[in-house]
Amino acid sequence: MRREDKEFDPFAETPVDGVIAAQCAVQVIAGQFLSDKKVGTYVEVDMYGLPTDTMRKEFRTKTIPSNGLNPIYNEDPFIFRKVVLPELAVLRFGVYEDNGKLLGQRILPFNDLQAGYRHIALRTEGNFPMSLPMLFCNIDLKIYIPDGLSGFMDALSDPRAFLSAHEKRAEQLKALGIAESDIGTDIIEGVQKKGGALPQTATKKPVEKPEEFKFDQLTVDILKQEKTYTKAVKKFQKEMETLKKKQLKEKSIIQKNQIIAMEKFCKSKSKGGLIQDSAVKEICNEQTDEYTELVERHRKEEWDLTKTHLISQDDMLKTIMESMQAHQMKELEALFERDNKEMKSNQAKASVETLRDVQNDKSLKTKAEKERIIREKNANNTKRFIDERKTQAMKQANRREKLRKDHGNQVESLQKYLETRAEMYKMEEIEIKLASKPEFYC
Repeated sequence: MRREDKEFDPFAETPVDGVIAAQCAVQVIAGQFLSDKKVGTYVEVDMYGLPTDTMRKEFRTKTIPSNGLNPIYNEDPFIFRKVVLPELAVLRFGVYEDNGKLLGQRILPFNDLQAGYRHIALRTEGNFPMSLPMLFCNIDLKIYIPDGLSGFMDALSDPRAFLSAHEKRAEQLKALGIAESDIGTDIIEGVQKKGGALPQTATKKPVEKPEEFKFDQLTVDILKQEKTYTKAVKKFQKEMETLKKKQLKEKSIIQKNQIIAMEKFCKSKSKGGLIQDSAVKEICNEQTDEYTELVERHRKEEWDLTKTHLISQDDMLKTIMESMQAHQMKELEALFERDNKEMKSNQAKASVETLRDVQNDKSLKTKAEKERIIREKNANNTKRFIDERKTQAMKQANRREKLRKDHGNQVESLQKYLETRAEMYKMEEIEIKLASKPEFYC
């Protein structure tokens, strides 16, 4: 960049002359001591540098609910495919609560990164060190290789292994009676050298299918972890405790009155005559009926309170599921919009690159010829992007239909759980009624 015949373009998307572009993959595995509260946390990984290297709000882990101490993210690696100027690039790790509050961050220069499993200590928003919070990550650093040249780079890095694999594959295909031309191969012109020759052909690597975008399954356990549901359960427990205290007070009053009445009656009677006295039996029967009625009333109050809260909790679980499903559908639409935006950006970049390539092509002498080539390439690019948009729309429709089907299955599963729970409590209530017996206090 110090040469007089070279100019540094900060908006260039191609590697800078004399600088080797890099590639970075960051896998956020887990966090440690992020918060002393039971809050949901997630991690964002951003890259800052040249405009083409800057990537913000692109990579974010899933939210781990109710675990700020040691959340385990275990995300797929976030890949920064091409870093044009690593010397000016920095990597930022940001840890946030589920409400968007920053818990800690760390900014690291790209050239200071070390590959492998690393513990990254976090700092505050003002860049002050924090004692305990840290992230456990796996960092993979590579040299950037343009698309379509990976096989060529493998051949250059290890010609013997590449040639051996190619010969082995050719023998296998020959044994099966298949010609390489029938399955489509890329011809790589080799350069004859003293130590040997590069292979003349190299097979195309199979295109890896991108991983299907998946949402977390909404199970009953996940729904019960929501704050609104836990508050409702705590409220029910508190009301049940208050009711039992009230019932215990009523029992103690009844017991005290029964003891006083029995003692008052027995003072005027002899011990031998109490057994044969019909009045004693009548008082015992009355006290037994009174105590039995009290116990049955208390049991009914407990069941009524439990039933009321069960209905409320059932409605709350349904509401929570509807809300979370709507959020997932919204995320799916946001993903589609983000993909469309990226596709439009790629289309614009392709048009700019096409124009730049044609203008820099020294073989094209006339302006009309350049314009014709530009129109032809723009038409091809437009057709390609229209096909990509149609494919993306079909993929989005399939994702939407699959998500709706999953939501339907989740609703059915929740309904079965609620019906099973209601049936269980109903059977328990019937068993208690059938097993009811006279109650008395001794």
